[in-house]
Amino acid sequence: MRRIRSFIAVELSGSVIAKAQKLAAAIAGDEAEINWVDTTAMHLTLKFLGDVPETEMNDICRVVEATAKTVEPFELMFRGIGAFPDLTNPKSLWMGLRGGQEELAELYTAIDVAMKEKLGFPRERRAFQPHVTIGRIKHLHDPAGLAEKFAAMSSFDGDLCAVDEVTVFASFLGRSGPTYDPIGSYELG
Repeated sequence: MRRIRSFIAVELSGSVIAKAQKLAAAIAGDEAEINWVDTTAMHLTLKFLGDVPETEMNDICRVVEATAKTVEPFELMFRGIGAFPDLTNPKSLWMGLRGGQEELAELYTAIDVAMKEKLGFPRERRAFQPHVTIGRIKHLHDPAGLAEKFAAMSSFDGDLCAVDEVTVFASFLGRSGPTYDPIGSYELG
């Protein structure tokens, strides 16, 4: 049986993606070797589903569509930069949020609960940390220099993004990185 690696996400506005590119350009330099996320792959993940049997995709889409209707559209304000696991030992660089977190948490919880109750997907155990990954560090050469750049970008304005739909994606891993194909997009409200 064919399996599809999949996740549920919010797609980003063109202005947020353009700002993410500016943030990446401001951080790029000799301090670290960074694999930057392709702008066509930038998104905000709500729930990673993993490798799902293809036969379950229609049910997943129906649940996401029904759940999306229960949450009203809202706006997100992207601001600042962060890193996982933290700024002193960065592995993954991201742009954070400074507005719309409560509404996003409502959408996240609605989807997480619905996927558990309707289809048996396990609830996420970790706290929801909304972010947009912009790059992954391969090698860190100058931690202090990179930390200075992070400090300078701490209040970076990533722009506004209207959230009026959620998308179910299929993810395909390749040599040049992952590619994401939308399976279905579903309007909020």
